[in-house]
Amino acid sequence: MTRSRAIEKYLRSRAVDGPWRLEGCAESGFAGAVVIPALAEGESLFATLESLAQGPAAMLERYLVVVVVNHREDAEEGDKKGNRIDLARLASGDAPRPLRLALVDAASPGLELPARSGGVGLARKIGFDLALARLDPGGPEPILASLDADTLVGPGYLPALAAHFARSGAGGAVLPFCHQPGGSAGQQAAIDRYELYLRHHALGLALAGSPYAYPTVGSAMACTAGAYARAGGMNRRAAGEDFYFLQQLAKTCGVEQLRGTIVRPSARVSARVPFGTGPSMKRLLGGERDAVLFYPSGCYRLLRGWLTLAEDLWQEPAAELLAGAEEISPYLARFLHTYRFTDIWTRLRDNHRGRTALQSAFHGWFDGLKSLQFIHHLCAGPLPKVGPEAALPPLLDWAGLKPTKDPARQLAQLRSLQAAGEAEQSHRTPEKRGVCDTIEAKDDPLAGVP
Repeated sequence: MTRSRAIEKYLRSRAVDGPWRLEGCAESGFAGAVVIPALAEGESLFATLESLAQGPAAMLERYLVVVVVNHREDAEEGDKKGNRIDLARLASGDAPRPLRLALVDAASPGLELPARSGGVGLARKIGFDLALARLDPGGPEPILASLDADTLVGPGYLPALAAHFARSGAGGAVLPFCHQPGGSAGQQAAIDRYELYLRHHALGLALAGSPYAYPTVGSAMACTAGAYARAGGMNRRAAGEDFYFLQQLAKTCGVEQLRGTIVRPSARVSARVPFGTGPSMKRLLGGERDAVLFYPSGCYRLLRGWLTLAEDLWQEPAAELLAGAEEISPYLARFLHTYRFTDIWTRLRDNHRGRTALQSAFHGWFDGLKSLQFIHHLCAGPLPKVGPEAALPPLLDWAGLKPTKDPARQLAQLRSLQAAGEAEQSHRTPEKRGVCDTIEAKDDPLAGVP
């Protein structure tokens, strides 16, 4: 199926069905779109738009920026009022002029998101689905980028997206990210701890050999339009929508690391979603040190043992793999029994004869979610969660990095792994980098901010 047919099929069968439409920019034939859900964002939304507007003029002409102002029907009055103000500002043209800006009103009466299914997932989906019809089907594969209304980007953001997908064979991408500074020492410590958690899990998965080894940040991901359609589009989840979307992209079209730019999400406290950055920040600042605990490196070593076993014994029946799993860890064998591995493996072998096809199908079943469930299974048993001072040193050592218990150094090392190429790492050690010093300062909107 060609790209255009895949998109047409998606628009007919999977696209969002509702009263929403794009307002403002009426042009079409764009090379890509940047979709920004906004919920009573105020000045932070316009700061995000201003950072986008610093990109090259030729790129800004080719990319549509879609702002989805949204709230659920049962939203608090303060959020509704904030959205009314933002809608009025956007409608009046109070946004950076170079942007090709389109607005989606999902906040006025009759247009609000449903109370039961509304949230950031649906808001992203509305923006992406509506943008599809405005993209150029005749040129290079159009790009869809996900951003948030409290996130800043540098001038190289759009060029980096275009350059990446021009050479990448994968349909999805994750972008380097670095949270904006906290407003206080406590807030800085909290956001550092949460970002360490995100990055330590991605590193652990990479060391384990998982194809789902990437950080999950909703404002730091992108894909081609065709990949979006083949993955079934964005889901409607009120939280974790980025995790599930990237996982589906990884299964259908692949996810690779993009380089050459950086996005800067906010370190703000929020209770808009049940889990994620905002709620974790709130709990940490409330004194709950156990709000963000880490998975010990032993979890990832056991995961690596299992993934290696499944690859090595791909021709063997389920009984052989279960016997090997028992030798690795009784907890692994118990986990596999719980998820009826014998039936799963038998079906996979019957339907996928070759090694490559079978391994792909296996990772489609033992995906990022299943890996996380296995890790939680271990943490409830022999490997309880720990703080970063216990979790990170052995993980860094395993990765060939210098173990340290200093959170700032740990964060610098993990950021460097994502944002810096191998050549850069070879001549500049992570210990000598600044915390976010992984790209040129001219592409960092917060360069020089303490």
